[in-house]
Amino acid sequence: MQTIFLSSPSASPSPLHLSVPLNRLPFFPSLHKLNGTATCRPRLSLLPAMCFPGPTRDAQKSDDKQNLPTPSSLSSSSNSSTYNWIAGLAGLGFVETAYLTYLKFSNTEPFCPVGGGSCSDVLNSGYAMVLGVPLPLIGMTAYGLVLLLGLKLGGWKVPLKINSSDGRLLLLPVSASMAAASGYFLYTLATRLEGASCSYCLASAILSFSLFFIILKELQKVVTLPLLTAAIVLGVLNTSYSSLSPVLPRSAALDLPYYPTLIISGSSPYAISLAQHLKSIGAKMYGAFWCSHCQEQKEMFGSEAMKILDYVECFPDGVKKGIKMVPACNEVGIEGFPTWVINGEVLSGEKTLEELAEISGFRNEKVNQSN
Repeated sequence: MQTIFLSSPSASPSPLHLSVPLNRLPFFPSLHKLNGTATCRPRLSLLPAMCFPGPTRDAQKSDDKQNLPTPSSLSSSSNSSTYNWIAGLAGLGFVETAYLTYLKFSNTEPFCPVGGGSCSDVLNSGYAMVLGVPLPLIGMTAYGLVLLLGLKLGGWKVPLKINSSDGRLLLLPVSASMAAASGYFLYTLATRLEGASCSYCLASAILSFSLFFIILKELQKVVTLPLLTAAIVLGVLNTSYSSLSPVLPRSAALDLPYYPTLIISGSSPYAISLAQHLKSIGAKMYGAFWCSHCQEQKEMFGSEAMKILDYVECFPDGVKKGIKMVPACNEVGIEGFPTWVINGEVLSGEKTLEELAEISGFRNEKVNQSN
C-alpha cells in the first residue's frame, strides 16, 4: 500500500492523504516515486476536483431511520381507520332510528320486511317510550353522538368542541349504554311482546353491540365506567317498563275475551260537530278493543261524540286461535289500528281532530273547540 499526495498550486499546505495501491491508479500518467512515495506533478491541478467528506455509516443509518414509518405513525393511521369504521356503523344506526322517530311522531305505519305488522305493534306499544320519551329518539341521539365522536377522532372536521382524550373517554360508556339498552329490549321483545318480531330492533342491537366491542378493543380501558352506565340504563328501563302490561300483537295466537272499553273524557261541541260530519259523509273508524291507540283516538272525541261516530270493532268475539277479524275489516285491508276510511281513502294511524276535519272537508269555525 502506497500513500499518494495530491497537490495543486492553490491547494493548502497540508496534502490530502489517499491510501490507495499504486497498481489501482492507471489514470495517472506521470507518477514519480520519491522515497517510497508517489507524488502527482502540479499539472494535475488542471483537474478541478474538490474533495468533500461523504456521509458516514452512522449518518446513513440515521437517515434511513428517519425515512422509516414510526410505530406511533402506524398506530395513528390504524386508529383513524378504526374511528372511521365506528362513524360508519353509527351513521347506519342514526339513519335507522331517524326513520323510526319520524314514523313515531307522524303515526305512520312502518315498512316491516319480516313479521308483517309486528313492527307497528312494537313501535306503537308502551315499550317504545322511556319515561315519556320515544325510544327511537333516544337511539337517534345516541347514534348521532357516536357518529360525531367517531368523525372527530378519525380526523374529520366536525362542529364538536371536545378534545381527543375526552372524546375517547365518552365513547365507551355511551356505546355500553346502547348495547345494554338493545339487549334489554330484545329480552322484552321475547318475553312481553310474544308473537311480535321487529327487524329494526334486531338491526339496532347488532349495530350497538358491534360498536361497543370495537370501541372496547380500541380503547382497552377499565370496564368499571361502562359497566356502571350500563347498570344505570338497565335500571331506568326496568323502572319504565315495570308498570306496562304485555302487548297483544295481532299476529300472536292469544286467548283474550272481548271487553268493552270505557271512555272517560267528555266531548267538546267541536268534537260532536265533527263526529256528525264524519257520519254524514260515511266515514268510519276501524279499531280493536285491545289497541291502546284506538283508545286514545276515542278519548280525543269523548264519550258523547263516539256514540255518534260510526265505529267498527274488528274483534267483537275476542282474540284467540282460529278467530280472525270480521269481514268488514278484512275487506278494507287494514294494516294497523286505528284505521280511518274517509271519502274512499284508507288512513292508518291515530289522527288529531284537526287532521280529520281537514281530510274530510269539515269547516265549522263558529263551533267552540273548548269543552
